[in-house]
Amino acid sequence: MNEILEQSLLYDFYGELLNDHQKEVYEQFVLDDLSLSEIAQEKGISRQGVHDLVKRCQKTLEGYEEKLHLVEKFLSIKEKVGQIDEMLDTYEETGRDKKEMISQIRQISNRIIEEL
Repeated sequence: MNEILEQSLLYDFYGELLNDHQKEVYEQFVLDDLSLSEIAQEKGISRQGVHDLVKRCQKTLEGYEEKLHLVEKFLSIKEKVGQIDEMLDTYEETGRDKKEMISQIRQISNRIIEEL
């Protein structure tokens, strides 16, 4: 997965667990794509200080993911819903066997429920 996308997802799921200062700096670096120097100048701290703070935030967010696996579950469920969409598209295009498709969708939905 793209590193920026991964950082954004981690922040979306766990960002509220950071303190306000951490959230501000991390958002500016990851979401607003500001450089370390730009953030340092705005915040009145050193570039190295910003770098260290971003790395600490990143490790903290990754630690939450290691324990809770919310991003992993989200991506897995998103993939399974995509499979269901593909099946429905195929059914509409080819007139595939309805019973078979319903059975497969039920299997996928059961796997989704198990993950939750």
